[in-house]
Amino acid sequence: MILAPLTGAALVLSVATGPNVVPNGSTQLSVQQKTVAMQHFVRTATDCIARAVAADPRFRLQADLGDLIVDSMPACLEPVHAMIDNYDRYFGDGAGETFFMGAYLDLLPTVIIKWVRDHAE
Repeated sequence: MILAPLTGAALVLSVATGPNVVPNGSTQLSVQQKTVAMQHFVRTATDCIARAVAADPRFRLQADLGDLIVDSMPACLEPVHAMIDNYDRYFGDGAGETFFMGAYLDLLPTVIIKWVRDHAE
């Protein structure tokens, strides 16, 4: 599954940052529940980026994948921001940016290559 590495990274990061109370004071969710809640947002952002990278003609010319990911961001700002904002909501302020800039981007090239392979026509 594409999200397995990203979900695992989210779980590791959330455990490392310690427990947080949901900001609105409602019932505290377990790390597992927060991670499950985040899967939709991670999947949506990842699918957007992977589609943009795969559609870029430079991808087939073996262009630098990092450059293609950076160039895909303007088209995927909405789902990426939703992922970061919801990560903050579930894991605490600043956790979304830390996740995105760390574990998420570290695993994204591998996930995109797998996504393209799985979605090849």
